[in-house]
Amino acid sequence: MAKAAPTFSLKDQLFNADSLGDLADDFAAAVPGFDRDAFHTAALSGVKERTLVACLDWFADCLEPYLAPDFPTMADQLEAALPPRLDPGLRDDDFGRFIHAVPGVLAARHGLEDHRERALDLLHAATQRFSMEFYIRPFLNRWPEQTLARLRKWAEDDNYHVRRLVSEGTRPKLPWARKVDLTSDQTLPLLDRLQADPTRFVTRSVANHLNDVAKSEPEAVLGRLRSWNADATQSAKERDWMRRHALRTLVKDGHPGAMEMLGYRSDADVAADLVIETPEVNLGDALRFRVALSAQDVTPVIVDYRIRFARPGGRSGEKVFKLKVARVTEGQPLILTKAHMLKANATTFELHPGTHGLVVQVNGVDRASGTFDIQAR
Repeated sequence: MAKAAPTFSLKDQLFNADSLGDLADDFAAAVPGFDRDAFHTAALSGVKERTLVACLDWFADCLEPYLAPDFPTMADQLEAALPPRLDPGLRDDDFGRFIHAVPGVLAARHGLEDHRERALDLLHAATQRFSMEFYIRPFLNRWPEQTLARLRKWAEDDNYHVRRLVSEGTRPKLPWARKVDLTSDQTLPLLDRLQADPTRFVTRSVANHLNDVAKSEPEAVLGRLRSWNADATQSAKERDWMRRHALRTLVKDGHPGAMEMLGYRSDADVAADLVIETPEVNLGDALRFRVALSAQDVTPVIVDYRIRFARPGGRSGEKVFKLKVARVTEGQPLILTKAHMLKANATTFELHPGTHGLVVQVNGVDRASGTFDIQAR
């Protein structure tokens, strides 16, 4: 029997003998008396039993015995051990290395209550090596007005990683992160300053932040986008990209205002003919279907499809998938085909045998539907 392929581990890619050796070298060069080998051995020994995020707390635990007990001196040591800043000439996707999140752990652990300003200075320096989006959040919850005052200054910072932190650190639904007790009235003015940023790394964060807000306050997001379009301080191309990215959840939900803003009419006269080519499909194979769209006029369309998954005990769940952004031409049906893999080992959405539904959505409106059966092998 062939051996199963090894499972990819992000944690092992990020935290291993080489990466922790680099972290040990940083501190050995900056902190007198630092025992490089002892730290390296201790830090590496705790990786296997911990989650990715818990590893960062562990590395901070391993570092603390070598650092000064008073936070201002500790912060000086942490800054001295920082690697060079990320390349300011890049424009996007320069995330840095997770091992350099450790100063954020210690800033929140030791600076939050009695050394707020020095801790924020440390976060400002550290985020230019690896984003401090997780570690600014305790300060926003404990000292909202004082921390927001800092973020307003940082929104004008010369370093785009600092500017991105202003948006990313205040996101309502930042993945993996603790909740922040802020309202959109507090955070959207920060985005007003950042929406015209020249770097995609920042504007992507702004769009993701808006997408978070849209899940609970769609009209606030639509109003902001209209305002930014009227101001025209960002290029037209980037404004269009930000709109589409910020409204993606509302588009999946079929929100009429979002559709209209993107140029897609929910009341468009479009007919859809759905053919499910695999009405019976084995778990692990592909659901295949074809959709023919027709219209009396040239009509821009966003086509999504929803699968209504059957669950044990009669429960159900839905998930929306993108299909096509296109134009339907008068007299020429638009034919779309799809092979959707029904993974037997999906970790985020477990599939079960039974009868499931398929719905085709055009410009946010359900246009055609059908059913198919998933069978266990």
